[in-house]
Order: sequence, then C-alpha cells, then structure tokens
Amino acid sequence: MTDKINKDPAAAPAGPGASGSPYEAIKAIPVRHYGRWVSAVVVVALLGWLVFAFSQGNILWDTVWDKVFDTSVISGLWNTIIISVASMALGLVLGVVFAVMRLSKNPVTGAVAWLYIWFFRGTPVYVQLLVWFNLSLIFQYIDLGPIYKNETVDVMTPFMVALLGLGLNEGAYMAEIVRAGIQSVDEGQTEAAHALGMSQTKTMRRIVLPQAMRVIVPPTGNEFINMLKTSSLVSAVQYTELLRASSNIGNTAGAVMEMLFVASIWYLALTSVFSVGQYYLERRFARGSLRSLPPTPWQRVKTNLTTFKRSPEASA
Repeated sequence: MTDKINKDPAAAPAGPGASGSPYEAIKAIPVRHYGRWVSAVVVVALLGWLVFAFSQGNILWDTVWDKVFDTSVISGLWNTIIISVASMALGLVLGVVFAVMRLSKNPVTGAVAWLYIWFFRGTPVYVQLLVWFNLSLIFQYIDLGPIYKNETVDVMTPFMVALLGLGLNEGAYMAEIVRAGIQSVDEGQTEAAHALGMSQTKTMRRIVLPQAMRVIVPPTGNEFINMLKTSSLVSAVQYTELLRASSNIGNTAGAVMEMLFVASIWYLALTSVFSVGQYYLERRFARGSLRSLPPTPWQRVKTNLTTFKRSPEASA
C-alpha cells in the first residue's frame, strides 16, 4: 500500500531556518579573494620603496614645502588657470563653428573647415606658439583698415601669443570632437524638427547639440585637463605661468629640482580638482541615457573598502 503524502502545510515539520518552512535558510558565503590581498601588499610595498628612495635623495624637501605657497608661484598658478580657461573657451567656440562648417553641404565652407583642421592638427603646438611670437618678423603692422591698426610687437603680447597658439590649436581638435557628437544624434531627430518647421540653425541649437553633449563632454574634459599641462609650453614665449614662475625661482635660488617638484604638485592639484568636476559633469549629462547613474568617487571608495572586509558568515 502506497503511503499518502501529507500535503497539509500545517503538518509539515518546521525547519530551523524559517518558521513554517521545511527547509533551512541558505547562507551565502562569499569567495575569499586572496589574490587581491597579495596584489595590494605588493603595490603598497612598491609605493613605500619609491617614497623612501625620494626621501633619501639629494632633495631639499624643506625648500619644496616653503615655496609651495610663494607669491610668485601663486601668481603663475593663476596665470595658468586663466590662459587654460581662455584658450579652451576659444577652442570650444572655434570647434563648434568649424564642425558645423565641415558638416555643411556647402563645399566651400566644408573645404575651409577641413584645411583649418588639417593644418593645426598637423603642426606641433610649440611651433605654432613660436610662429605667433615671431609674427613681427613678417608683418610690421597689423592693419585691419579703418577698424584697427597697430604695430605687431605691441599687439602680440605674451598673453595674446599664448591665447592664439593654444586656442587655435585646440579648436582643430574640438572641431572633430563636436563633429563626432553631432553625428551621434539620430538623423530622425533633425527630420522631425524640420517637419515641425524649425530652421537649420534652431534645430542645431535646440535639438542636436543638447543631445550631442553626452558624447562631447567626456573628450572635452580630457582636452581641458591636457590644456592645463600643455600651457607649460607658453613659458617659451615669455608668458609667466606656473612653470616659468617656478623655474625663475629655482634658477635664482639654486633649487632647480625643488621648484620643479613645486610645479608638479600644483599641476597635480589642478588636474585632480578639474577631473572631479569633469566626472560630475559627465554624470549629469548621462542621466537621460543610463538606467542607473554611475557611482560617485566616494561611493567607489566605500565599495572598494568593503571588499576587503570579511563578512560575518565567512568568519564564522
């Protein structure tokens, strides 16, 4: 005689895991990643060895910390920020203009935009700075007719040379970045805007560019970070930015390496601050394309720290 299975839930024996359930609750034990601990120890050891090596070198670290907030260094720091922001703004404006020109159906404007991008991307920015700096050897006067006329030496100040050299060069790279962002927007968006009676200019300003910003912002942030470092080249045209200010002190005080470390500290500080700003700007423009926003830097730090903590189930 076959035994009948008791299907009454009340008659089922209660297990130790949950009341009224015949099964014990599953305890998930995370896998221990010993390789992470080994790699962390190796990295920390290498960093410690590197710090110890520099601490034992012939470097006057007291001079480094004393000169970090020197008035000349701070003045050069502000000049670096000013020329970087101004050059990036000029490059961004030129990039949008020449990107639209290159995508235009007009063959003349497209060819002019292509030539601009070809020339400024094909020649080193250092050479471009020297050309602007020595422009008076070619043109004695800058003559714009009834609008403006002055000697080239008076017009091409170190700041103007740095602005034109960095800004025009950056405009060529930004043109390609903006062009890629515009082409990433589906053509149906433009066709729908034209069907509603919007002009080409209004469509570009209201429909295309706002959607293209998601693609434009990340490489633009990288270009600005690179601009902060590239601005050190303008010391060759007598613009007193961070590197030139630090080098002047180093040559006068006989602390060349120490002042180079001072400049490096400030460059690292600038790139770190603007990198955080770039991250949050990218995070903002990603709201419409991602289901969940990426974690903030602080959330990543907390996540990485928790991975090294042993859970109560694993330690039991």
